[in-house]
This record gives sequence, structure tokens and C-alpha cells, in this order.
Amino acid sequence: MSRVQGKWNGWSITILILLVIGVLFSITTNPFGFILPIVILGAIFLLYKYPPSFLQGYRRTGQSQTRVKQGRSSTAAKPKTSRPRSKTVPFRVIEGGKDDNDMPKYH
Repeated sequence: MSRVQGKWNGWSITILILLVIGVLFSITTNPFGFILPIVILGAIFLLYKYPPSFLQGYRRTGQSQTRVKQGRSSTAAKPKTSRPRSKTVPFRVIEGGKDDNDMPKYH
């Protein structure tokens, strides 16, 4: 029961024909309603691709203009005292209060 994915079946062709008929009918009856979304999406794409000059400062470019502040040199810095971050506590087992005999192995 395997289907060949590359071939068009009857339902796909029918839906595609109805879609084309609907788009053509929409263009002929109200062309402004079809052209307006295309113009708006095109304008948004152009503004994204080629932003105006007053928005150029907000967009990241490949050139980085960050500067590194020079801090104290490593010889003049205070030496840190080395201390352990936490105490090493031995592992303890806390005895439970339930009996395993009353409970089934899998529940």
C-alpha cells in the first residue's frame, strides 16, 4: 500500500484547479484587494533589505565598534586567597521508615 509521492492524484489536481479559478476570479472582480497585500509585503521586504539612513544605526553590521576598557594590570591586582568553594561532606544514607514487604515490587 505504498503511494508514489512524485505523482499527482485526482484530488490534488482538482484542488489546484479550484485554487487557480478562485485566484483569477478574485483578481477580475476586485484587483485592488489582491494587489494591496502584495504591495504592502513588498514594501516591508524592501525596508528590511534596504533600511533608510536614519535606521542604519540600529542595525547590526559585520563591523564591530566595541572598545575594550583597560583595567588594572595583573601585577597590580590584589591576589585572591584560595579557599575551597564548599566543604566536602561525606555521603550519608538516611534510613527510610517504610517496609518494603508490604508494597508490591512494581506499583
